[in-house]
Amino acid sequence: MFTPESKTVITLTGLSHFAVHSSMLFFPALFIVLQNEFSAEAITLATLSWIYTLSNFMFGLGALPAGWIEGKVGGRKLLLVYQSGAAASALFVAFSTSLTMLTIALVFLGLFSSIYHPAGLTIISRRIHQTSRAMGYHGIAGSAGLAAGPLLASLAAVAGSWRWAYAGIGLFCLLLAGATAVFIPAREGETEEDVLKTEVTRMKPLVVYYLIAVFVGLTFYGFKTFMPVHFSMNATGLLENWDVVVRGGLFSTIVLLAGIGGQIIGGRLGDKYNRPTLLALIFLIHTPLLIAFGLNSGPSLLAFGILLGLVHFAYQPIGNSLIAQYTTSENRGLGYGISFFLSFGLGSFAAGIGGSLAESHGVQVVFPFVAIFMGCAFLLALYLRKIS
Repeated sequence: MFTPESKTVITLTGLSHFAVHSSMLFFPALFIVLQNEFSAEAITLATLSWIYTLSNFMFGLGALPAGWIEGKVGGRKLLLVYQSGAAASALFVAFSTSLTMLTIALVFLGLFSSIYHPAGLTIISRRIHQTSRAMGYHGIAGSAGLAAGPLLASLAAVAGSWRWAYAGIGLFCLLLAGATAVFIPAREGETEEDVLKTEVTRMKPLVVYYLIAVFVGLTFYGFKTFMPVHFSMNATGLLENWDVVVRGGLFSTIVLLAGIGGQIIGGRLGDKYNRPTLLALIFLIHTPLLIAFGLNSGPSLLAFGILLGLVHFAYQPIGNSLIAQYTTSENRGLGYGISFFLSFGLGSFAAGIGGSLAESHGVQVVFPFVAIFMGCAFLLALYLRKIS
């Protein structure tokens, strides 16, 4: 059972996790809308993809100093910086008047959002004993944010303006900052007891896991960035009388909602079974599903997408628990920071590369392409199992 303080931590970090991932997934759901809005500037899918790559690179890059700073000031203060900075940046996006201004605002949104994971995950790993289970619930909130992001953005665009989505998430982050300041207690010097009692950082398995994080990040960015466009263009026979932007957002939301089930499964299995073995099994199933998702259309496209959502997100609570398992309390914030730089920062290049592939060969090609990365992650997971 979770203590009352643990429940508060899970709730507020979970809502923050929701905000992070929903706001970072608004943009790809709006590619078609933004091409029309900025048509005078002849914006291509590849251009928008590289703008998204830049924002997400900052999302990863900022996690490195955030992880180091967490060790100095503590997770609670860093969480407040994320919530306040993301609120201001999202409102900046909402009121942008040019593509240049929009790009700068998205860069700041990515930068402030990068602070969240080293802060939130370290708070959970230090204050909650049932680490994998807590990570699972935390991941469910993130999956809900991922799921809500495309739908909220597309509905805002159809109902009035895509800017409403960013304005809404900005106000939500302001409310979270107030709640965090009141309900998560500060600890003297922000030092916290490490409930995991990890005595030494295990460098070899940690480095192998970091390599896995790179390949998983590349896979996920390719998948999530072009999923809404893929559904808009190729979900034939499904809600064809709906607006294509809403249809792409809705089906993406359904796929990402399936990730909640994956988070629950991964969180529970991760506390019972060998974690590297679980990762290898997840990646083995994941690879052919990506290929099938890219090559199909119509109802089967949605079916393979739902399976992908379920399988992919089972990885997250297991992976986050492995970092906690391999690092000491003093190094854990930096450990998460490095992981999310590799996953989100380097992984974001799959969005830009995928955009160029989509322009030249069609959006369907992106998914078999990123399946290669998942195959590499599988091989590394086998090695991690051997050395753990």
